[in-house]
Amino acid sequence: MYRLYLFFYSFKYKIFNFIKFIFFKIKIEKNTKINGSLFLKGRGSIEIGKNVIINSSYLFNPIGSFGFTSLVVEKEAKLTIKDNVGLSNSAIYCRKSIIIEEFVLIGGGCKIYDTDFHSIYSQDRKNRPETGVKSAEVLICSGAFIGAGSVILKGVTIGKNAVIGAGSIVSKNVPSNEIWAGNPAKFIKNI
Repeated sequence: MYRLYLFFYSFKYKIFNFIKFIFFKIKIEKNTKINGSLFLKGRGSIEIGKNVIINSSYLFNPIGSFGFTSLVVEKEAKLTIKDNVGLSNSAIYCRKSIIIEEFVLIGGGCKIYDTDFHSIYSQDRKNRPETGVKSAEVLICSGAFIGAGSVILKGVTIGKNAVIGAGSIVSKNVPSNEIWAGNPAKFIKNI
């Protein structure tokens, strides 16, 4: 009975997601699977590679709790998700550029931001539109694994095959083949 429920649930959201992909002009390759309903916002560019799995419901990955996957890409920004990426119930906010390379796994409830959203100066925050907001590209290199509940901040590069421990706040670059964890994330050991 549960499998039948999942089948109808999935079918309904395949149609909704297909309409969203057309509306938002998302370039999506073959064999990409979206489980649940994506939240999409913005008029930037989104490219999704082959064999990508995006879970956007606790039914498909309960690790992200009752969250869903949201992709917000501002005008003139670009989000690139390359081949064989797995992403569950996470939030990506792109004001400039976020690139997720091949074979990256992103655990439930992660957040990836390439912007500060607001200025640190109160005078800038009073302006409409707000001024002084900093943004910088995020790059997650191939084979990296981002543990559940982690936050990746602007300007960060996570190296090839690096592992980020669950619940970490990553505010600086992580070299390839290293494990980092904590708040703020720090070197734990080499892989």
